[in-house]
Amino acid sequence: MAGQSLNFVTFNQDHSCLAVGTSKGFRIYHTDPFSKIFSSDDGNVSIIEMLFSTSLVALILSPRHLIIQNTKVRLTPSCSSASSREPVPVIHQRASVICELTFPSAVLAVRLNRKRLAVVLEDEIYLYDISNMSLLYTIATSPNPSAICALSPSSENCYIAYPLPKPREDRDDKRPSHAPPLSAYVPPTTGEVLVFDTITLKAINVIEAHRSPLCSIALNNDGTLLATASETGTIIRVFNVPKGQKLYQFRRGTYPSTIYSMSFNLSSTLLCVSSTSDTVHIFRLGTPQGATASSGAPSGPADEPTSPRRDRWSRGQPHDSGTESPGSQAGSPRSETADSATPGSHNGGNIVNRRQSGSFSSMLRRSSQIMGRSVAGVVGSYLPQTVTEMWEPIRDFAFIKIPKASSTKSPRGAGNHASGNGGGLTGNPVGYPGAPLRSVVAMSSNSPQVMVVTSDGGFYVFNIDMEHGGEGYLVKQFSVLEGDDKLDASSYGS
Repeated sequence: MAGQSLNFVTFNQDHSCLAVGTSKGFRIYHTDPFSKIFSSDDGNVSIIEMLFSTSLVALILSPRHLIIQNTKVRLTPSCSSASSREPVPVIHQRASVICELTFPSAVLAVRLNRKRLAVVLEDEIYLYDISNMSLLYTIATSPNPSAICALSPSSENCYIAYPLPKPREDRDDKRPSHAPPLSAYVPPTTGEVLVFDTITLKAINVIEAHRSPLCSIALNNDGTLLATASETGTIIRVFNVPKGQKLYQFRRGTYPSTIYSMSFNLSSTLLCVSSTSDTVHIFRLGTPQGATASSGAPSGPADEPTSPRRDRWSRGQPHDSGTESPGSQAGSPRSETADSATPGSHNGGNIVNRRQSGSFSSMLRRSSQIMGRSVAGVVGSYLPQTVTEMWEPIRDFAFIKIPKASSTKSPRGAGNHASGNGGGLTGNPVGYPGAPLRSVVAMSSNSPQVMVVTSDGGFYVFNIDMEHGGEGYLVKQFSVLEGDDKLDASSYGS
């Protein structure tokens, strides 16, 4: 694979496979043990997404064109060689196009599960029934150039999460008649997440996650937890889905950093986060910080990590502080209001015509009133616990240091921040000046190991101590760009 650049890298939904798109085709690898199971030299693949460990892949070879492809691998015995009496298996690779879709603007991300295909454009999300590839729904969004979007791998809790669209406040009647029409939405100024049910095709909740715009979101394997990070990147929050109750609040660091990737392990007991800091943080999800007793009072973190890495207010005020979220006690009042108000107001038409229906604006007004009454009534009894939560978000349970690039000839690229299942990183051609080393992370499903893929083509496996945490250590290292041509397709496409 010499003379090519890395375009895209992503794990599949259960982290058992790794898909790599390059300027000269794509490759698919097993992650444990690391081995190549499919290779194609056709086309400049800018985005690739897998459907678990099946042979179905989604490819973007030109900006507006999506190809759904079946990459069958067939093993057949050949004649025995002179040195061996046993037949030698021969691998036949065949790729057939299932369907092709063309969109009005560039495709920025693709998300897949066993029921839905989501195609993310800058200001729209297209939802398809994966069984027959029929278009089910088109969601209008605020401008989303980073393709911030997460689709649950679960077929039962089949949710998609994305930044809450912000309606345009200025009116078209103030513009000249010859001017082109304005879009209905403007870029978000806050970090609110809209959770949408892709089965019922209804919005089911709005979660007030951050005051700053979102940078990254991720859903767990069961579609019951949502991790969020803002553009500041100092605070990571985890919410219950679909109710939107805040369960955990973690501190990645004191200084701002761009979050590249967030990923839950399959059992949802750990959350991995990578960023511009070249440190991957692993947070432990024990007893939720936001768990409520029967009286409704929020309880503290009863099962905290054994790692002593706890934040203290004396470290300095963070840019994205623990007080950032208005609904920081347990659940967001707005989220609860949205949940109860959704059935009658958030159908397909109302999402598109939110300005006409007024459902979201009225929800905001109701939530503000509820929040005011709630704070006034309970601030005295909740203050000590609330102050503790605001000042001491939990630090990481374990961490790893990404190795520095060993060669300046490797392609180092700038990618989007799209995360969640299937979220990947993109790369730019060789020689891109001053580009940071970007990374995508996942937890192995078979062992206590963290897998990291970097934009220079490095694949790293680290062991972590599940009892004591601390710094993980490197145990394996491979390259997704300079690997050999040997294929191991024994369990691919099942």
